[in-house]
Amino acid sequence: MYNFLKLMIMKGLYILLTVIFLTSCQNQSKEDVNKAKQASIDSMKVEINKQRVIDSMKTEMAKLNEEKIEAQKEKVIVVHQQANSAAAPAATPKKKGWSATAKGAVIGAGVGAATGAIVSKKKGEGAIIGGLAGAAVGTGTGAVIDSKNKKKE
Repeated sequence: MYNFLKLMIMKGLYILLTVIFLTSCQNQSKEDVNKAKQASIDSMKVEINKQRVIDSMKTEMAKLNEEKIEAQKEKVIVVHQQANSAAAPAATPKKKGWSATAKGAVIGAGVGAATGAIVSKKKGEGAIIGGLAGAAVGTGTGAVIDSKNKKKE
């Protein structure tokens, strides 16, 4: 009788431990699935932000190219007018477009924000800090380029 009770208690414990093990594994797998889903969502958000930065940079570059084309058209018109009228005073076209300092600040801010968002655990803070740091570095680099261009002229 004692062995029978001992056997029943052992079987009960075995069944209880098996049930606990199975339920804990199911809960952990649900947590793992949720973590994987969140990681996937986070990576998609990062990619979307990267694409936004790339798209905005493409838009800015297209605007700069259009401004360059317009400036070249103005130069052609001025040269043509000067050739037609020798008595007309020489007019120098105004420089249009962004300075290297402004371009450097915008590009640095974009790259810094994207990098900060990717690297940081807190995406918003990382983007802001990276954007500010990138803008500062880009402004400095652009200022150096501007000073070199002025020396050439």
